[in-house]
Amino acid sequence: MSSHRGDIGFRRFPCRADEATSSGARVPRRPPSVPRPPSAQRGVVGSDPVAQPKNRRKNVSGNPAKRSTAAAPVSKPVTFGDWVGAARLRTLPLALTPILIGTGAAVLVGDEFHWVIALACLVVAVALQIGVNFANDYSDGVRGTDDHRVGPARLTASKRVTPKSVLTVALVFFAIAALAGLAIVIRTQQWWMLVVGALCIVAAWFYTGGKRPYGYNALGEVFVFVFFGLVATLGTTWVQALALPQEAWFGAVASGFFACAVLLANNLRDIDQDRTVGKRTLTVLIGRRATQVLFTVLVVLAFAIAAYLAFFYPLAWLALLALLAAGPAVVIVWTYQTARELILALALTSLASLGYAVFLAWAFIG
Repeated sequence: MSSHRGDIGFRRFPCRADEATSSGARVPRRPPSVPRPPSAQRGVVGSDPVAQPKNRRKNVSGNPAKRSTAAAPVSKPVTFGDWVGAARLRTLPLALTPILIGTGAAVLVGDEFHWVIALACLVVAVALQIGVNFANDYSDGVRGTDDHRVGPARLTASKRVTPKSVLTVALVFFAIAALAGLAIVIRTQQWWMLVVGALCIVAAWFYTGGKRPYGYNALGEVFVFVFFGLVATLGTTWVQALALPQEAWFGAVASGFFACAVLLANNLRDIDQDRTVGKRTLTVLIGRRATQVLFTVLVVLAFAIAAYLAFFYPLAWLALLALLAAGPAVVIVWTYQTARELILALALTSLASLGYAVFLAWAFIG
């Protein structure tokens, strides 16, 4: 066997800088005073392997997937469209429904259309509805109940705007509702209506605001029935006709039923989240099946009122056309597989209430 040092069995490992090479020459150490060339600096690719220790830089991992080289995600700036979305325009039919029915009943008994007062009532209802939506966004957001929301994201919970900004917008819309209501009172000289208006704003705030919001204690449906049904409809009729005919009462009850049905669909969608955060809605208390039954009963009763009124006002039969939207909503409530499907049921119910109101008001006026 050859004893040549180049054979495999006798291959030498690379010598250190201060050891002799195979030719017998010694490689001198680099003097301490001589700086290392850039190619031999620590951590530079292609540098001298002798001069490269293991990567000791802070926050650098051997696993590329764990290296903190990517910039932290930056939240998108809030746009005007985000604010419009936070206003939840899909709920506005609930504000229009009582105004249309109440105005129709007022024309029925007064034989005159007070368009200025009717328009002011519309401003009150819409501004109050939007104010409630922003107030809910603020209150639920600061409590953390919207952190895992199934429906559209809320502004406060998204941390993209300050809670104070959302609260300010809510107060602005409440102020608009108050000013429009004051104009109605001045025009009609019904000063006691100031108390009603104040109660509406207080009830709107404490739905989810305050230390003990009643919306967290299974009273939300009571609120929407009273204020988006009875008060809104009868108030609209009163300030225009100074009378409350039975047609207005029937329409007010139907409007309240639709408002409750929309809230039930909303709370059915959020039932799991509400249970987790301790929000005791009526849906949480009675469960899914009872909520489905109650939703169906409310929708059926609303259309039963239209059918009854149709015997006296034949055009009221047209209100049954709203079943084209309400029917699919009922089907979704009973057959949904995911919570997101109930978003469509909510929108369809809201749309059904608007169509119902248009035809019922037409029946009263025609």
